Amino acid sequence: MKYRAEEIKVLQGIEAVRKRPAMYIGDTGKRGLHHLVFEVVDNSIDEAMVGFCDYITITIHEGEEITVEDNGRGIPVDEHPTEKKPGVEVVMTVLHSGGKFDHNVYKVAGGLHGVGVSVVNALSKWLKVEITRDNKVHCQKYECGNAVTKLEIIHEEEEMKSGTKIRFCPDSTIFSEVLFSFDLLAERLRELAFLNKGITLHLIDERTGKSHKFFYKGGIVEFVDFINNGKNTLHPTAYFHQEKDNIDVEVAIQYTDSYAGNIFTYANNISTGEGGTHLAGFKAGLTRTITSYAKEHNLLKNTEIIGNDTREGLTAVISVKLPDPQFEGQTKTKLGNSEVKGIVESLTNTNLSIYYSENPRSAENVIKKILQASKSRLAAQHARDLTRRKGVLDNSPLPGKLADCSERDPARSELYIVEGDSAGGSAKQGRDRTFQAILPIKGKILNVEKASEEKILRSEEIRSIMKAIGIGEDKLRYHKIIIMTDADVDGAHIRALLLTLFYRHAKTIVENGNIYIAQPPLYRIKHRKKTYYAYSEEELNEVIKDFESKSDIQMYKGLGEMNPDELFNTTMNPETRVLKQITLEDIPEAEITFTTLMGDKVEPRRKFIEDNAKYVENLDV
Repeated sequence: MKYRAEEIKVLQGIEAVRKRPAMYIGDTGKRGLHHLVFEVVDNSIDEAMVGFCDYITITIHEGEEITVEDNGRGIPVDEHPTEKKPGVEVVMTVLHSGGKFDHNVYKVAGGLHGVGVSVVNALSKWLKVEITRDNKVHCQKYECGNAVTKLEIIHEEEEMKSGTKIRFCPDSTIFSEVLFSFDLLAERLRELAFLNKGITLHLIDERTGKSHKFFYKGGIVEFVDFINNGKNTLHPTAYFHQEKDNIDVEVAIQYTDSYAGNIFTYANNISTGEGGTHLAGFKAGLTRTITSYAKEHNLLKNTEIIGNDTREGLTAVISVKLPDPQFEGQTKTKLGNSEVKGIVESLTNTNLSIYYSENPRSAENVIKKILQASKSRLAAQHARDLTRRKGVLDNSPLPGKLADCSERDPARSELYIVEGDSAGGSAKQGRDRTFQAILPIKGKILNVEKASEEKILRSEEIRSIMKAIGIGEDKLRYHKIIIMTDADVDGAHIRALLLTLFYRHAKTIVENGNIYIAQPPLYRIKHRKKTYYAYSEEELNEVIKDFESKSDIQMYKGLGEMNPDELFNTTMNPETRVLKQITLEDIPEAEITFTTLMGDKVEPRRKFIEDNAKYVENLDV
């Protein structure tokens, strides 16, 4: 076949977005669909950050249409000098256009590449924009990213109003499923309300009648309090704020008595999950200040503290807003501006020193916590050394009860963590030995939410799990780690304990989607020499509704009741099984969930159970 210049296709603008949407929104699944909403909301937030907007309404309509409306200045409607089109049409149809490249218009902004709303337009079946400026309401309609009407005035307001209203319908030929999640939208809107104090974000779901207003006068102070709800805190949340060289920095910190710590960093409202210069500056300032204070007040007692010690039990939110943020990669997960490090470090050092001098009781509580963290670190190191020496001496790098698979490619290998020896035996007999490994566990492992690292390392069951998976080694031994427990209260508790272990001590495998939950059937139905399986009561009723004669129905109380063939065919066979993948989309919400379910305080757990009891099905105690 000839390969000539005429075979080279040039995709421009909207056409390129529709041809390769994942390049602009990440994917065309659930995450990419919701990203459309966030792109439009970010434009309104940018208006809020420069002081022209304080109320944003997001509405989910029947038919999975979305409206985002703000009371900002409104997108310009006058003619663009070079494009010879109204400003709004340029913004809606031309990539890399917008006011965010001009610092006279937007001092700081989240959407820096100018592709946001034009990409939303390109990936929508239709979009309608209404702009209120100078008491006039202007309207224009688009289909698949192209204008289908002229910009026209449809109404005149009697009162002085301004703002932008965008309603769009995602293109179902592009997205795998068009179904908006109220909870997923609420998580990001809540985060934005925390990061931009004084702004109201109102989410309305017309499909269900559900709605929620997010407004936080205290900003990131309330964010830290929200994350630490249910934990035993060591002092009130401390807050520092400074603007220097056009860089605005906010820091809020609070210590708890827990072993886990979390630092959340943001740049122009964008979550920087990989940290960057603002995180490096904060860590340096925190360690230097605490070490200096402890030495000055003779609190070290011959104990050496390092950076990790100062962050145990710490919850912190760092938010920076700057004119020209430099992110590593299109995903914007790491901030690279070198000038930010020194500013954040200085802010943290100066203000934390003042805070501790004014609040000596809080400082004393924190230093005690950090000294204990140092002792625990040394004890954990000793436990690790003992474990390594024992492993060398007995020459058993993998736990003896692990039934490994013959496949050596981790991407093709699966590990089933199975509750109990009985179910483990069935799984070992029924599995496909080429790629399925089985690790039986005795039952309820240690609750790591309440345990020090030293105690965790001394747990034989946890060491077996970690060693089998390859956590802490060069690479994982299996890319699918499947938790398989009974469908009862104890099984649910074991799943929660294992998920807590992975979240707290191997978070990367949760973030990368390596963890799955097996779904064994609840019922076996025999009718006229045929056998059916049902995974819920609704499915059971669906199976038996057309049977003319009586059903022989068995409800499984545990995995051990199934013979090896049944267990494989219903729960382990890749062609017929159902797996639920565990993903991590909202770390603050995950923090609250694990603290509530697995932490020390009983009252939040009781309330959670009371609030969610109505959703429980097939409860077997």
